[in-house]
Amino acid sequence: MSYINDLGNTSTKEYGKLRDLSSQLILHGKLVVTEHTGKKLQTFVEPLVTLAKRGDLHSRRLAIAKLRKITNKDSDKDIVIDTLFTTIADRYKDRNGGYTRLIKINPRIGDNAKMVIITFV
Repeated sequence: MSYINDLGNTSTKEYGKLRDLSSQLILHGKLVVTEHTGKKLQTFVEPLVTLAKRGDLHSRRLAIAKLRKITNKDSDKDIVIDTLFTTIADRYKDRNGGYTRLIKINPRIGDNAKMVIITFV
């Protein structure tokens, strides 16, 4: 069965997990995940930052298609896209890649999985 990856997830479940985690990473700035998930998340988020650096309407629509919509109670405005295209794009306007960093931490208690902290540089 080619649609099931090495961890037993289908491709749609894996893609949905990456969408959720990347939205949370953009909002909070760092996440604690397993090493395998961190590497996949790194390859998912970095092209989004490159899109945000371009800043045109087409890039915004491509990013909206890849990220979850998260709103405030007060307004219906998407705060993930707004944060990506204002704060993060301005921070990395002179950088040509390598926007995220994986920092290894102690293994998870219980199943001894390798854990990392993924942050923006």
